[in-house]
Amino acid sequence: MEHLSQLRRAGLFEARAPRYTSYPPATQFVPAVDGDLAAGWMAAVPAGSRISLYIHVPFCRRLCWFCACRTQGTQSMDPVRSYVQTLQTELQALRRRLAPGIGLSRLHWGGGTPTLLTPDLICQLAGAVFNAFPMEEGGEFSVEIDPSEIDAPRMAALAAAGMTRASIGVQDFDPQIQEAIGRPQSFEITAHAAALIRQHGIASLNVDILYGLPYQTGQRIADTVQKVMALAPDRVALYGYAHVPWMSKRQVMIPNESLPDGEARLALFETAAELFLADGFQQIGIDHFARPGDGLAQAAAQGRLRRNFQGYTDDPAQVLIGLGASSISRYPQGYAQNVPATGAYTAAIREGRVPVVRGHIFTPEDRWRGRLIEALMCDFRIDLAALRAEVGPLPDGIFTPLLERFDGAVRLTDEAFEILPQGRPLTRLIAQALDAYAAPQGSHSVAV
Repeated sequence: MEHLSQLRRAGLFEARAPRYTSYPPATQFVPAVDGDLAAGWMAAVPAGSRISLYIHVPFCRRLCWFCACRTQGTQSMDPVRSYVQTLQTELQALRRRLAPGIGLSRLHWGGGTPTLLTPDLICQLAGAVFNAFPMEEGGEFSVEIDPSEIDAPRMAALAAAGMTRASIGVQDFDPQIQEAIGRPQSFEITAHAAALIRQHGIASLNVDILYGLPYQTGQRIADTVQKVMALAPDRVALYGYAHVPWMSKRQVMIPNESLPDGEARLALFETAAELFLADGFQQIGIDHFARPGDGLAQAAAQGRLRRNFQGYTDDPAQVLIGLGASSISRYPQGYAQNVPATGAYTAAIREGRVPVVRGHIFTPEDRWRGRLIEALMCDFRIDLAALRAEVGPLPDGIFTPLLERFDGAVRLTDEAFEILPQGRPLTRLIAQALDAYAAPQGSHSVAV
C-alpha cells in the first residue's frame, strides 16, 4: 500500500510522458531539418562504417483500431508493388550518397504489415538491400510478422533472404478485447505462424503484447501471458497501450470507459511481469523481457543496452537510417524524418530528392541530457564517472529537483544516480524531469 501511495504522490497515475525512444521526442521535430541537410549528414558517415537500416512498409490489409503507427489500408497489391519499387530507388540513392564500404549491423522491416509482400517482392527488396549494403558478421535481419498475413511461401522467401529474427504482434488473446481493438487473431493462427518460423530455421522469436487495453483484467492478461509462453519466444515486449485518439483517429472506435485507469494499468503490468519472471525471463528496461541467452539480456548485463525507435536494442551502430514514408533516421548530428504521406514520399524519390521534411539538430545540451535519459531508461542507473568521460562535466545540481520530487524512489551517491526498484514504475516521469523541452500534456500517452 505504501508503494502505491508513493507512486500516487509522484503523480504517476495521472501524468503523461514520452516513451523516450528518442531525445528529444519526435513531437519536437521541426522543418528546419530538410532533405539537403540530411544529404549532408549521409555524406558525413565515415567510409567503412556499420549502420542500421529500418524499412517502413505502411500497408495493411486491415487497420487495427488500437494502432497509432503510420499505416494505410489496401486490398490491392498494385500500390504495394509500386512502393517497393520506390524503396529500391531510395536504396540506390542512399548508396550513392554514402561513402564506400558501408555494411549493415541491423536490418529491420516494420509497418504496417511487411508480410503483406508477396514472395517475389520479398526477394526483390531484400536483394536490393544487400546489393547496396552487405550484412556484417553478427548482423541481424528482423521482420514484423502478422500471423494473419503469413504463409509457407512468404516465410520461405524471408528465410532465404536471410531473416534471423521474427517479431509477432499478439496484443491480447481474449476475444472480447480483440473485438474492441479491431484485431481478431486466434491463438491457433498465432501458434501456426510461430511454427512456420521455427520450421524455416529462424532461431530468434519476439512477441509483442499490450497492457492497458479495453476490458483487460488481471485474469485475462494472465491467460494471454500463459499462451505467449507456450509459443516459446526468446524475447517479449510488454508495451503499455497508448490511447492517443487526437493523433490516431481510428482509436475513437475504442470507448474511453472500457479502458483501465492508471492504477489498474500498473496492476496489469505487474501481473504479466511476475509471470514472465517466474518462467525464467529477465526484465530488460521498463517493458521488455528476455531469456538469459538472448542478445538483449547479454547487452543489459554488459552495460551495452541502448534505446531507439524500435525500443530496446543491442545494436552497436551509431547511425540508423530509415527508408520509406514517415521513417526516422538518427545521425550523430540529429534526427531526420521522411514525409509521412506515401504519395509525397514517392514524388520526392522520383524527383531525386531526399524525402526528409522535419527533424532535430542536436545541441551540446541535447547530447548529455539524451545520454542521461537513455541510461535511466536502459539501466535505471547513471554511472557518473563514465558519463562525464563521454559527454563532459554535468551542471551543478542537475539531480537536486529529482531527489526532492521523487524522494524515496531515487538515490544519489558519489558514483551514481539511480532509480531504486520501488521507483521503477516512475522511470518515464523521472526521465521527463530531465527533459529540457516542454510539451503539452496531451502530446503523449499515460506514463504507466
